Amino acid sequence: MNSEPAALHLSGWRYRAVILSVVGSALGYLGFSLWGGWQAVGAAVGKVGLLGIVIALAMSGINYGLRFLRWQCYLKVLGYPMPWRPSLSIYLAGFALTTTPGKAGEALRGVLLKRWGVPWPQSFAAFFSERLSDLFAVVLLTLFGLSLYPEAMPMIVVGVALVMIGLLVLSQRRLLARLTLMIPVEGGKVTSLLRHLLQVLGHAQQCHRLHLMLGLTLLSVVAWSAEAVAFHWILQWMGADIELTFAVFVYALAMLAGAVSFMPGGLGGAEAVMVGLLVYKGMNGADAVAATVLIRLATLWFAVAIGAVMLLRLKGANAPEPQAAR
Repeated sequence: MNSEPAALHLSGWRYRAVILSVVGSALGYLGFSLWGGWQAVGAAVGKVGLLGIVIALAMSGINYGLRFLRWQCYLKVLGYPMPWRPSLSIYLAGFALTTTPGKAGEALRGVLLKRWGVPWPQSFAAFFSERLSDLFAVVLLTLFGLSLYPEAMPMIVVGVALVMIGLLVLSQRRLLARLTLMIPVEGGKVTSLLRHLLQVLGHAQQCHRLHLMLGLTLLSVVAWSAEAVAFHWILQWMGADIELTFAVFVYALAMLAGAVSFMPGGLGGAEAVMVGLLVYKGMNGADAVAATVLIRLATLWFAVAIGAVMLLRLKGANAPEPQAAR
């Protein structure tokens, strides 16, 4: 591995993708905020206060930190433990593309990890494991308030089904191994893509051994609970009479809706669920939109901002020396 700038592997369409994704999503979010009314958002910021905003951002930081620990665990299990400092920079840089459909752009971490000697199948296996673990966690959190809003059952069933399908596929070790051997090494693009997909799933199986999955699922639940609690606090500071269980349910269901919708960063689906359920619970429309804007700024857009900064820092960074990679 040479020491050419990592920027050579992060130029062109990748940076254009970052810019277009962030700008497009930001414009859409600006329109949503204007629809709700900047006066309501400004009033909500005044009620929450600077300290409240800092607390909400800190809870998001806890979410990112716990998910980074999970990421490190996945890389270690896959046989490629990373020093925590460069790994953290790479992990956070992936947030720059959170506003892509299904957060697929976060797989940009694979480009950066390649410079550290982590092969594509392993980095994508860690990414796939992350998405499945996040989905599992938010599905579990939706159970907090399902009895308070049974109409959400169909969406939760979809989430449960997706998790079960993912776990079922990963449980078929022998079948995946046989299918991989059956696919010719040389072939067209479709054949190559299928072979790589099976390799990713094969490596992802290592991240879903029962004892490991149980511990990391708990870690994921705690991570997403941190943001859900921040959402509850924001509602309280705004004077809304909404109990913790329902606030956690609303936040988790919104994240699930965003994931199922496959929209960039869950935009649209997540906000619609939050606003709709808050209005259902008695908040007026303007306050519901304002609360939704605040929590999304403190979670989604805070992550995008951190990711953009870290990606720009990594753009000019040099690749590690050969002995730094495993």
